[in-house]
Amino acid sequence: MRLAELTDLELIFTDISGTDGDAVLRDFSSRLGALGRVSKPELLLTRLRERESLGSTALGHGVAVPHCRLPGVSKLLLAIGLSRKGVDFSAEDGKPVKVFFLLVSPDNAAVEHLQCLAAISKWIRDGRLEGLPAMKEPEEVFRLIGETVTEDA
Repeated sequence: MRLAELTDLELIFTDISGTDGDAVLRDFSSRLGALGRVSKPELLLTRLRERESLGSTALGHGVAVPHCRLPGVSKLLLAIGLSRKGVDFSAEDGKPVKVFFLLVSPDNAAVEHLQCLAAISKWIRDGRLEGLPAMKEPEEVFRLIGETVTEDA
């Protein structure tokens, strides 16, 4: 699964400015709603909050992968957000999160949802994050994730 196939330039935000985890989730939800990628941004926010209430989606090392399934979404959406200052996202290692991979999947795509989470995890484990938090242009981010093909999970 190629991460670049799940996103596009419009879904790469190099200016996430939230100061806490909830503000970041609100920012993503608002942006995806404004772009017409989700029809109910308030429902997206609710679903993301519900998922975070089960345990933080922060992986450590400055990365989080907030995710949920959402009715009305026709295909997997991967939004990428970068925070210059970093955000407390309750990571086990205590490090602030600077890189967010937000995954939204259709309700009926449980297998694909898990495959995408596994692909993101593999991409991170393969050491592809270097330089990503400092990138200023969506094109740079897109180029980086497009260069790396991960194996299907």
